[in-house]
Amino acid sequence: MKGEIIIKNNKYLVDFSEGKDLSIPLLFNGKQPNTYGVDRATSTPYSNDEFIGDTRKGGVCNFETYHITPHCNGTHTECIGHLTKERVALLSSLNDLMIPAHLISINAQKTSERYLPKLNEGDLLITKEELVEKLKDVPDEFLQGLIIRTVPNLKEKKSQDYLEKNTPFFSIDAMEYIHERGVNHLLVDTPSVDRLLDDGILSAHNAFWNTTCKQFNPKTKNKTITEMIFVDNQIQDGHYLLTIQIPAFVSDAAPSRPILFEINEL
Repeated sequence: MKGEIIIKNNKYLVDFSEGKDLSIPLLFNGKQPNTYGVDRATSTPYSNDEFIGDTRKGGVCNFETYHITPHCNGTHTECIGHLTKERVALLSSLNDLMIPAHLISINAQKTSERYLPKLNEGDLLITKEELVEKLKDVPDEFLQGLIIRTVPNLKEKKSQDYLEKNTPFFSIDAMEYIHERGVNHLLVDTPSVDRLLDDGILSAHNAFWNTTCKQFNPKTKNKTITEMIFVDNQIQDGHYLLTIQIPAFVSDAAPSRPILFEINEL
């Protein structure tokens, strides 16, 4: 199915049958990415004295119970409720169904840009300096969504135990710049926009949502962060139309399936 869309008075052609999936398929009980050493995502057949939910064991159908920690077991999208004392649900925050977005590839690097807590010797960051260079010619209308692919882009990201790897994260300067450019939906292929062991400060998260002391900010309620995506190397940097599919969970985060669609100006 093809359609025409208008973005700031310009017409584009979109082929909705050719979506590019940025999610990491979650293989319950199998290889999967993991953060903070939480229990792996599992599925078990439901059973009681009269029923077994597994056709391989004589059940009439497959009927499973799933155990998952969305923030740590794979591709997920989170809202401001991830930080605040006020319980805010992603379902009420992600209101944009189709999002003009831009994809860039970034080399994380050592930097003197700000971060809390103090940077460690081996820390590699996504910096404001690099973002300014990559986004200098990108019009604001295509920065409603920003997708960041870190390089080298290895397939191990799909099953990495991230506590065993030094993964890139954002400087405060970089995240403040993202906020200033008007990005509402940030997607990254790292397990967190912050350093995994950061003394619980979450400085990059707070810079994105412009929050302090776990207080709700109504001005940023509809902004989201999607972490642990995987952007295939065949997908080129540039403008896209983005949609983020989520289940109807009343929670601050949920497993998600971001999909990119190529657009061509008419």
